[in-house]
Amino acid sequence: MASSIISCHYCSNLATTPILFHSNNHSKRLKNPFSHTNVGLRSFTTRCSYQPPPTHHSQFDHKQKEKSFCFKQCAISIALAVGLITGVPTLGQPNNAHAANSVLSDLSVLISGPPIKDPGALLRYALPIDNKAIREVQKPLEDITESLKISGTKALDSVERNLRQASRALKQGRTLIESGLAESKKEHGVELLNKLEAGIDEFELILQDRNRVAVGPKQKELLQYVGGIEEDMVDGFPYEVPEEYRNLPLLKGRAAVDMKVKIKDNPNLEECVFHIVLDGYNAPVTAGNFVDLVERHFYDGMEIQRADGFVVQTGDPEGPAEGFIDPSTEKTRTIPLELMVEGEKAPVYGETLEELGLYKAQTKLPFNAFGTMAMARDEFEDNSGSSQVFWLLKESELTPSNANILDGRYAVFGYVTQNEDFLADLKVGDVIESIQVVSGLDNLVNPSYKIAG
Repeated sequence: MASSIISCHYCSNLATTPILFHSNNHSKRLKNPFSHTNVGLRSFTTRCSYQPPPTHHSQFDHKQKEKSFCFKQCAISIALAVGLITGVPTLGQPNNAHAANSVLSDLSVLISGPPIKDPGALLRYALPIDNKAIREVQKPLEDITESLKISGTKALDSVERNLRQASRALKQGRTLIESGLAESKKEHGVELLNKLEAGIDEFELILQDRNRVAVGPKQKELLQYVGGIEEDMVDGFPYEVPEEYRNLPLLKGRAAVDMKVKIKDNPNLEECVFHIVLDGYNAPVTAGNFVDLVERHFYDGMEIQRADGFVVQTGDPEGPAEGFIDPSTEKTRTIPLELMVEGEKAPVYGETLEELGLYKAQTKLPFNAFGTMAMARDEFEDNSGSSQVFWLLKESELTPSNANILDGRYAVFGYVTQNEDFLADLKVGDVIESIQVVSGLDNLVNPSYKIAG
């Protein structure tokens, strides 16, 4: 049993928190004696499953910077120490792996307004497109989520304003939207535009009937059309991966997987299928590594290895290894820390945003959503990710959306978009029966599983 202390390098013992690790051949988990988060049972049906939408076409490395950052660094140290009390994602769950953020970042988000927490919206805004016209249609439709927080039918007046704005933007910007479609996808994009236009007309009738119940599903439908149109604007892969990583499995685009988990000792829930969208546009190395392991059936039959109310984590194989052993080299395959910064054309590799001095930078894939999926790594080694992954479960005083202690230190590469709420019901020992790629496998290049046969 080992004890690790985190302390502020600039102030005397303002924050020291011992973290105890327990490691052996059977259990390589981070044991958190301070854990105080209990997830209560709720009433569910005996099974949850993913219903596909209609086809429309996770440690911390605190480095000293200049003394002008004394107070900021001290604040970060304190936040990290307190953060570890609540539990943070670890590599091997056992060996040094906490999750912490590089900066006390601005509260600005991808667009103005409240932090975006919906995984679908985060994925739409993360697409590598530059078409103002479609974004002006998208934003008021996304804003309907906020409008629906108003009680009663008063919300419908706000929704009606949102819809008028979207309708006007579509009529005024349709030509620019069509011109932004990739030539090879134009026919499909135009088809979705027609469906979007018709859907807006149907939405107006829903509002005329003051049918609040139908608003949410219709909003989701229209945003699926918008997302499809935006994907049809992406023409090929937008940048070159650095040469040193070019031969790794890469996901050049997006893919989706279904993760089927067998729930133990829960009379209310027997099994659940989680639908996860993986974003190779913003994390091609990280997402590609995961898809390659999925195709090797690496996770099939593996247990959930951490579930503390803060994160759910898995990917630590049996035996002494804490990652995937590549049969061709008989060594652990590791990947670099990969972070796409808002406003940049390509990810940065091998360093946290703090180490790069990007204290106010925002990541394109933030830890905003319940079910944000990221790669765990060693506490003191940025480039030690291998097979262990985690899903963020909740916000806390240390991890508020878009201002948390995870962004810029851990590589997010996807979001659970269906049944994400059920992640809170997973426990250590629940079994991943299977993970299957259901779309986007053709976007995987350099797949090692094919070489291995």
